[in-house]
Amino acid sequence: MLLLVGFHYHKAAPKLAWFQDVESMLNHHLAGLLGLGSLSWAGHQVHVSLPTNQFLKAGVDPKEIPLPHEFILNRHLLAQLYPSFAEGAAPFFTLNWSKYTDFLTFCGGLDPVTGGLWLTDIVHYYLAIAIFFLVAGHMYKTNWGIGHGLKDILEAHKGPFTGQGHKGLYEILTTSWHAKLSLNLAMLGSLTIVVAHHMYSMPPYPYLAADYGTQLLLFTYHMWIGGFLIVGAATHVTIFMVRDYDPTIRYNDLLDHVLRHRDAIISHLNWACIFLGFHSFCLYIHNDTMSALGHPQDMFSDTSIQLQPVFAQWIQNTHALAPRATTPGATASTSLTWGCERGYWKELIESIIWAHNKLKAAPATQPRALSIIQGRAVGVTHYLLGGIATTWAFFLARIIAVG
Repeated sequence: MLLLVGFHYHKAAPKLAWFQDVESMLNHHLAGLLGLGSLSWAGHQVHVSLPTNQFLKAGVDPKEIPLPHEFILNRHLLAQLYPSFAEGAAPFFTLNWSKYTDFLTFCGGLDPVTGGLWLTDIVHYYLAIAIFFLVAGHMYKTNWGIGHGLKDILEAHKGPFTGQGHKGLYEILTTSWHAKLSLNLAMLGSLTIVVAHHMYSMPPYPYLAADYGTQLLLFTYHMWIGGFLIVGAATHVTIFMVRDYDPTIRYNDLLDHVLRHRDAIISHLNWACIFLGFHSFCLYIHNDTMSALGHPQDMFSDTSIQLQPVFAQWIQNTHALAPRATTPGATASTSLTWGCERGYWKELIESIIWAHNKLKAAPATQPRALSIIQGRAVGVTHYLLGGIATTWAFFLARIIAVG
């Protein structure tokens, strides 16, 4: 790795054109990074994680377990735990792959002892996606003209209501760094949030499901990281729209259609947010009114009228083990929409300016109030930072109370 770094810094420094050759970059990332990376991780789990966990499940003292390099170098040691290792690679080349079912399984569900996914299932999964990624790394055309071209794929996407479709999107993503960065941040942020939910519904580590504090904080950590990345995506797509986007060139494509309908899209989303907010608020009004009128049996609670999250319960019950005690279901009493508009921050800044003027402490060149974009940026930044601090404090108090 160090030799490669030295080579690419001194002998063959990266050129800007390298990062604009998307087909070559996709092939290298799919086959090299994801394919070989998944294959290496599967090999580590087979040769180190599986035998170590097998000994731990059998109750062997950790001091007596062989060191990881002993499993890697001594095949006969592994064959004592998994007999198929004694046959080496012969079943693989003779297509007798069923021989490897002692350490490559497809059990499904969760291990009833540890509460986590079966480690042999995880090994099988990483080996399978390694093969998929290695094959996918040969899909896009490079020097020989064999395979798909990303520009051709994008420009072929047209619909009855989208004009020229994705025509011009290839040029946007290869010339605008902010557009490319925003897309990557949005995808990575969404993936991080998906990982946050999967880590408690399908715990990857043994006994993770039984540790309330660890699971709760892992969920929160990944949710906040995903939130930060998505906010970064919105920031960079805004910079792209201001600096790099030219509406006279990008006419009648999908992005142009979305921008022309932005008022309708944002207003409908606004109505959805208002509906959800009043929906929750009206429940509180109902409960307070029933309590004041002396009708506790008509309140929404666990002992009278119940509001059950039926869809969430259905999703949780589809898993073999979904302990509700470990499900991070803390309800938040704030909303991101409170801090994302100009109103509050604009009033705050203007009141500070007014106070400076009244006290004759204002400079000769007076600052203007925040713009809409600046106000939203200040609001969402304070919300994210304040949310992390308050969530951290709340969870610590909750864990102390539970444990």
